Amino acid sequence: MSQGLAERASQSTALPIEIGFLAHHGQPPETLRQAANLARLAGVPADELLLKHGRIQETEFYRALAAELQLPFLTAPRLSRTARYPDSILAGLAPLDGSGAGFVLAPRGASLAWLLKTWPRDRPLAITTPSRLKEAVFRIQARRIAHRAASGLAEKAPDLATDLSYGQIASLFVVLTALVFSLLLAPEQSMTVLGLALSPLFLGMIVLRLSAAMLNNPVEPGIRPTHAREGDLPVYTVIAALYREKRVAGRLIHALSRLDYPPAKLDIKLVVETDDRETLDALQAIDLPGNVEIIVAPRGAPRTKPRALNVALPLARGRFTVIYDAEDVPDPGQLRLAVARFAGLPPKVACLQARLTIDNTDDSWLTRLFTIEYAALFDVFNPGLAEIGSPIPLGGTSNHFRTAALQAVHGWDAWNVTEDADLGIRLARLGYDVRDLPSSTLEEAPSTLGIWMRQRTRWMKGFVQTAAGHSRRPGSLFRQLGIWRMYGALVLTWGIVLSALLYPFFTGLFLRTWLSGTGMSLASRWEAAGYAWGLTLFFSGAAAIFVPACIALHRRSLWRLLPWVPLLPLYYGLVSLAAWRSLWELASAPFRWNKTSHGHARTSRSGLFQKHQAKVVSTRSLKTAPP
Repeated sequence: MSQGLAERASQSTALPIEIGFLAHHGQPPETLRQAANLARLAGVPADELLLKHGRIQETEFYRALAAELQLPFLTAPRLSRTARYPDSILAGLAPLDGSGAGFVLAPRGASLAWLLKTWPRDRPLAITTPSRLKEAVFRIQARRIAHRAASGLAEKAPDLATDLSYGQIASLFVVLTALVFSLLLAPEQSMTVLGLALSPLFLGMIVLRLSAAMLNNPVEPGIRPTHAREGDLPVYTVIAALYREKRVAGRLIHALSRLDYPPAKLDIKLVVETDDRETLDALQAIDLPGNVEIIVAPRGAPRTKPRALNVALPLARGRFTVIYDAEDVPDPGQLRLAVARFAGLPPKVACLQARLTIDNTDDSWLTRLFTIEYAALFDVFNPGLAEIGSPIPLGGTSNHFRTAALQAVHGWDAWNVTEDADLGIRLARLGYDVRDLPSSTLEEAPSTLGIWMRQRTRWMKGFVQTAAGHSRRPGSLFRQLGIWRMYGALVLTWGIVLSALLYPFFTGLFLRTWLSGTGMSLASRWEAAGYAWGLTLFFSGAAAIFVPACIALHRRSLWRLLPWVPLLPLYYGLVSLAAWRSLWELASAPFRWNKTSHGHARTSRSGLFQKHQAKVVSTRSLKTAPP
């Protein structure tokens, strides 16, 4: 760049070079000076603040840059097949198609300042926007991107992949079919053998649940961290995978706009599928802030949420990454709390699991029971597991990761339909820990039995995949986890699966034995001991259901739901039905993702769900507000 051009770019007002040139292309100098001051306070390049706050549109900014450098501006760059994903997108540089065609640039931050200072006139260059460069890379590398998102884990760490072959699925199905026939032909003898064989898993689950209930893990943090200066906060990536979510797209944008975090340091990525035109149209109809990026995942199999997340993960620019679902409404201070928590924890803590809580509790009897179940899981059980150092099957949303650690474990298993549980076990196997984040995210529960059953069938199918996949090589599992953490992982995978499958059989047989008085006329001491052991498991198992639920209602101040707690055994009967349905689905459609429809809530404990139901929300205030 010539000396005169550099002087024009910075001017006597000492504007940062990355935005100074805009003063000659219609931008008011006072606006640029304000942006420069705000950028210094936020600790970000001035161009990023301008763009992420919506002070200037992306196309307008890069057209002005092209005019300043006297370079062509490309609206649809044709790239060479040597363009790389994600490198070309992250670097803002890609080769153009054709011999001697040169490169197209979409610089930002330090690279933009470098270009303005040392523009190499001897090279053929062109300018485009970061969005257009990303779209061009996705066009030219669609197949490679789809393959990487689907098969990256299996290729880089095949021992950790949980995708079962059809032969393994068939073997599992044969074993479970034999189990069913044994239960039908000789129920008492089969239940006795199974009870003895599986009692270590069931006892482990009971001990974990009751132990977690004894630990004090309040919903809100005891001491809130000091409000950090914006300049000290890192860039935070937010990823949400959306499919057929036009009803809640506006609400999601509104929920993200409420986050108490500098907009210039938010890197928000919304991933949609190529055939989901309705969601894409809904998003494009919203006045999206400059820190929100839409990524269209290339067509490919499997059609799952983890595959979509894998498309976005390599493009994450933040030190930390959080996953949200389309219907989520996180607490506004959640990201700041996560940053403060990570700062006080060792690097091996790779993930913080926030608390999920149901907002549409009063929609139906089912949502009331779902609320109790979620409260027991996320306010009692998972925080307790984190405190004792157990592996944790993650919840599917509000997982806050160290981005480097998440990339190091190769993201998500695209073929696992309960990718969160699998990732939690994989993190433990690779030496990482998960901790609790006492910050709530509001969720919408299915209000009808049909929708609930399809969702729960998918969850149980994924737990079978996770249990079978991680136990294929027990020697490796033992070396990675040690005896007690391995036992915990088996309890939290196979224990959950088998207890769900056998729950109605054990309960029915025990109640029949107890009510008929058979247990009082046992012939031998061994029979009496077996009966006493069964009695212990039954009542301690009941305590493991009711005690965490009551403690959770206390922590959430939801005592009005106490009359519904006695119905939990019937609710878990429905979970058992879903578990059996999942086995059939595992054999017939192992990788099918049963989509849960959102945006149907009729009630809202917080008032937020109803307020923004099926409503497109403008976020212009986010774009213009100071960080």
